[in-house]
Amino acid sequence: MNEKFVGTDAIMRRAMLKGCGFGDDDIKTKPHIGIVNTYNEGAPGHAHLKQLSEVIKQGVWAAGGVPFEFGAPSTCGDMIVGEEELKFELAGRDVVAQAVEYVSTVHQFDGLILLASCDNIIPGVALGAIRMNIPSIILTGGSMLVGEYQGEEILPCDVGVMTMGKDAESERVKEIENVACMCPGACSTMGTANSMQIMMEVLGLTLPGVSTIPAVYADKQRASRLAGKRIVDMVKEDLKPSNVLTRETFLNAVTTDIAMGGSTNVILHLIALAREAGVELTVDDFDRIGRNVPCVCGVKPSGDYTIVDFHNAGGVPAMLKELQSLLYLDSKAITGETLQEIINKASNKNPDVIRSMDNPITSDGGLTILRGNLAPNSAIIRSSSVPESMKKFSGRARVFHRDQDGAKAIKEGKIQPGDVMVIRYEGPKGAPGMKEIMLSTDALVAHGLDDSVGLVTDGRFSGFNRGPIVGHITPEAFEGGPLALVEDGDIISVDIKEATLTIDISEEEMKRRGANWQQPEPKVKQGMMRLYSKMCRSAEEGAGMTL
Repeated sequence: MNEKFVGTDAIMRRAMLKGCGFGDDDIKTKPHIGIVNTYNEGAPGHAHLKQLSEVIKQGVWAAGGVPFEFGAPSTCGDMIVGEEELKFELAGRDVVAQAVEYVSTVHQFDGLILLASCDNIIPGVALGAIRMNIPSIILTGGSMLVGEYQGEEILPCDVGVMTMGKDAESERVKEIENVACMCPGACSTMGTANSMQIMMEVLGLTLPGVSTIPAVYADKQRASRLAGKRIVDMVKEDLKPSNVLTRETFLNAVTTDIAMGGSTNVILHLIALAREAGVELTVDDFDRIGRNVPCVCGVKPSGDYTIVDFHNAGGVPAMLKELQSLLYLDSKAITGETLQEIINKASNKNPDVIRSMDNPITSDGGLTILRGNLAPNSAIIRSSSVPESMKKFSGRARVFHRDQDGAKAIKEGKIQPGDVMVIRYEGPKGAPGMKEIMLSTDALVAHGLDDSVGLVTDGRFSGFNRGPIVGHITPEAFEGGPLALVEDGDIISVDIKEATLTIDISEEEMKRRGANWQQPEPKVKQGMMRLYSKMCRSAEEGAGMTL
């Protein structure tokens, strides 16, 4: 008996559902399962979710539940690359969480299945599920397959570099456009989308082995039907996110993120999720673990493979098996299994894609937390994608206040080997929204400068980006952090081995500049981004809208 829909007080609720075509038995006696569908027919990562939702419903009905599908917003961040509005993307994470919370609270669901595929949408639905703390499964949409151009693999991340400076109407550009996104699904590198799909599995919030199933594989539909069945059992067991998400589980996620060379954005998302779950997790955990965990995953940009290769090699369970000596094996998944039980069934089918810890891609881990007088709180670099020659570098600062201005300078030949580009006022409050610095990073690669020019910013990067680029600098420039005080010609140094980011000026000079600094006018003065800028936390605290 579903107590929420029985008795005199529930008459109006029952009447509303009968108006939707549901009968007394469905309304009164069966678990009500909310299907959160972030379907968007204009976003490849979410364009196929309508079909998966229908298969999930089959599983829910078969297990004795009643599915209620509703929509939550989703975007494809690549739709807005190069535009100022890219700043909306991270703030959208909180909008998605609020949508899940809003509808689920009003409609009093007994359980949730949350469908999502891409960068900020996956952590958005996860935040919503944690906030609701009712039985929940996050089902990721999987990756797209790999395109081919002139006999070589082509991925969405290659498009900007391969076509930069070319005639948009040329046959070459058109051919590249036609094959870069072969089908629905998330872009098949270790970008933020796939990094977060994997994180959902490591956190135990999805079924083992399914997070990286490519979007168009029949296996994805089978997994969707199983998820529909499983959520009904979870309601009966009262198995909630709070039963799964412990500090040990989050530490497993940190270890895995570093070992797979995951997107730097994962740090923001894991810290925000842990905060929502009431679990202690800080940048210091990433720093401590990052010093002892090698990068074992050969997916681009750390290696030469794709997420499709990774899945076919055994996926997340196979990688966790290689890392088991570093993990808390008693952590549990939504299936009720421990991590030890899950990896006991796994096998690594391609040790070139998923390496052993004795034969890593790099020995220093995929991510490094930097600190120093330019980043007193923290900064982040994806060390596994940095050329060996640039793991320690110094250079002259070239200061810009927007990604667009930095990219323009590169294209005009104004950036030279030995320079360190500074792109500031792009942090959570300054952008606002912590914009991804993609134009300048792509331009460095396209102009052959990614092994001789550094870039530091209080913004963030796409999971596609690679090279000697440092982001998430805190305190951010808009808050008066040291990055706001950098001048053209200052010498900036990065040392990954020593985990330092410094500027070669005296403390007295820093104080003098600070006394003369004035906070710029806010770039946005109304709407959701104004609310975000007023309420968001700093990058090292997850950059979320929380009190």
